[in-house]
Amino acid sequence: MSEPDVKPDIALLGIPIEIGASQAGTLMGPDALRTAGIARLLNQLGFAVQDHGDLAIGPITSDSSPPPANAKFYDEVKTWIRLLSERAYHLARSGAVPIFMGGDHSLSMGSVNGVARYWREQGRPLFVLWLDAHADYNTPHTTITGNMHGMSSAFLCGEGGLDDLLGDQPRASITPDQLDLFGVRSIDPLEKQLVHQRHVAIADMRALDEFGVGVLIRRVIERIKAKNGVLHLSFDVDFLDPAVAPGVGTTVPGGATYREAHLIMELLHDSDLVRSVDIVELNPFLDERGRTARVAVELIGSLFGLQITDRRTPTNAVLLGR
Repeated sequence: MSEPDVKPDIALLGIPIEIGASQAGTLMGPDALRTAGIARLLNQLGFAVQDHGDLAIGPITSDSSPPPANAKFYDEVKTWIRLLSERAYHLARSGAVPIFMGGDHSLSMGSVNGVARYWREQGRPLFVLWLDAHADYNTPHTTITGNMHGMSSAFLCGEGGLDDLLGDQPRASITPDQLDLFGVRSIDPLEKQLVHQRHVAIADMRALDEFGVGVLIRRVIERIKAKNGVLHLSFDVDFLDPAVAPGVGTTVPGGATYREAHLIMELLHDSDLVRSVDIVELNPFLDERGRTARVAVELIGSLFGLQITDRRTPTNAVLLGR
């Protein structure tokens, strides 16, 4: 986000969900981010921050229709998603920039749906940048594990199989061309077929190596601006290389470096497009003395304008020595 005269408020909301994943521990993610100083850093950058605490669900209830096959803990995830979608809608409507602190990536089915519903009312398309080692584009028909955190982006793009997840709430699906999978390096066979059938934009790690993150992120930014869109950033910490961020349950070697991740965040800040954020899959139980939480908070700082020097000249002018 650029630095306008009046900065928007920031709303922090913890979503301590872990049942969408295969390994316990992500329910501690929101508190780890708080301990690492996320609110303090954003305050230092001049933002008014309100921490809304953690979302808490009531009793798990089942609908009259049977749950879909091959979707583990469907009723529990459904209960979280319905509550979060409504909460996300109202946070976006308040004018604040919501940061949804997870929790596993299944939470995005609620956070993005609620935010997309708000922006649809404003007549602006919501694009989603999925920083993740995984595509998360499975459905109950394609999944190998049945874990619902691997179905998040597919659900958001309107794929079938979880059609009753939101109950009576509006389903504000994005189209596949509003999704960018960035940093992918692990994808299931049937999932890969589905992604290619839908023509979802994918920047895998080979593309990042070949073209560089700066070029590829600028392409995403330009496409969103051309459509007068806004951006939701869904940041799975396993996007980072495990050497940088060990505190995740789904580590995949060969991820983004610390510096590449900061460049992405800095360019997104400059674009002034980001209006909501997920931080997901942080598992403090697997972390090394809070290291991954601190890295995540530092990256959020870059996303919201933290920089070493004030840049008054374009990057290419600096490179030319002007």
